[in-house]
Amino acid sequence: MQNAEILSLTARQMVASVAAGSLTARAVAEAHLERIAEADGSVMAWQHLDPAQVRASADTLDAGGASGPLAGVPLGVKDVIETADMPTGYGTTMYDGFQPIWDAPCVQIAKDAGALVMGKTVSTELAMASPNKTRNPHNPAHTPGGSSSGSCAAVAAGMVPLAFGTQTSGSVIRPASFCGVTALKPTFGLINTVGIKVLCHGLDTLGIIARNVGDAAACAAVLSGRPELAELSVPKRPRFGVLLGTRLEKAEPCAMEAVERLARLAESAGAEVVTISAPAWFDGIFDLHEAVMGWEVTQSLAYEIGERWDKLTPVTRAMLEDQGRVTEDRYRAAMQVLPGMRHIVDALVSRFDAVLTLAAPGEAPEGMATGDPIYNRLWSVLQVPLVALPVAKGPRGLPVGVQLVGARGGDQRLASAALFLENCVVAQGGPK
Repeated sequence: MQNAEILSLTARQMVASVAAGSLTARAVAEAHLERIAEADGSVMAWQHLDPAQVRASADTLDAGGASGPLAGVPLGVKDVIETADMPTGYGTTMYDGFQPIWDAPCVQIAKDAGALVMGKTVSTELAMASPNKTRNPHNPAHTPGGSSSGSCAAVAAGMVPLAFGTQTSGSVIRPASFCGVTALKPTFGLINTVGIKVLCHGLDTLGIIARNVGDAAACAAVLSGRPELAELSVPKRPRFGVLLGTRLEKAEPCAMEAVERLARLAESAGAEVVTISAPAWFDGIFDLHEAVMGWEVTQSLAYEIGERWDKLTPVTRAMLEDQGRVTEDRYRAAMQVLPGMRHIVDALVSRFDAVLTLAAPGEAPEGMATGDPIYNRLWSVLQVPLVALPVAKGPRGLPVGVQLVGARGGDQRLASAALFLENCVVAQGGPK
């Protein structure tokens, strides 16, 4: 099989070919290493990549008879996730060369399933807002978003079919929209986050970036121990809600149009589509996220704040100063309100197979600032599962995605609905 053919395979097709012996993990590795050599010069998605190490890992897989649900699939790992055989710098120069002696559970579980870890993808500093070196693959003058910038850019540029990201506010969904890739941020707690640099222990979630819904869900099935996620079935007549929410003055027309276009495509394909007005209490969820993140991030980064303040970038310091204004009383008050609010939103969202809303304000902004997570924050604090689905191109020719929302625990239902919508987009000649 030629390299171009290998690169065109979905992750699930790679697994089937490697397991059947018609394709070796080494051949898969070589195809992707060649692609990285071609594409990464302008994109700069990788923080650590050692081709010799990749080849050795692929050879080990082949020698053992590569098998498992991720057999031979190249995987990018965000550089805030700890790895035993690769440095983990957490996106900041103060930890350059730091070498953990363990793999985070998500990495070890992926390896046990046969995945081929290619390297560490670039993160913003401490997975916050200070940009790193990665550029948008569609136009290097624009940001890829953050904080999972390298992972989203690497998948978008065809360097890997799967990558891990993390989300506290919008760090998976927003860059996926900016880069034109699919992403699954599962229900909070579905996937183990031990060994991932903590920002907010009540918000941080591992996300999976892929080129299609089926690959993302299949990877999530492995990491979560929920095999049903690998067995999606397209609903015959799904029911979708459309909830644009509030603070729409920040949205570009192309973002609004992407949601409306996807709703029309779904309706034309036989789905029921219902417009939902934002409830009176909806906008207050933004304040709940601010309270939780503000208190928890300054607690989680107490060492960096207390001992390494002068090593942080001005952007990170400014963000931490802002977050530090949240009092413990405000945090405790938010934590009292949130359980009830989450149940209310679950009841609202569970009336639908998925709720369509904005993934980002619009196209990726010019420059390196990572963009505004305004349309992601409230869903993150609600701990619901999310999917970013590429839908269209904006006026500057950059991708625009849509965010799909499910109720907590409804990951399979959400992913199945996303598969329906993905088919609608592809049928119209759109992204895949």
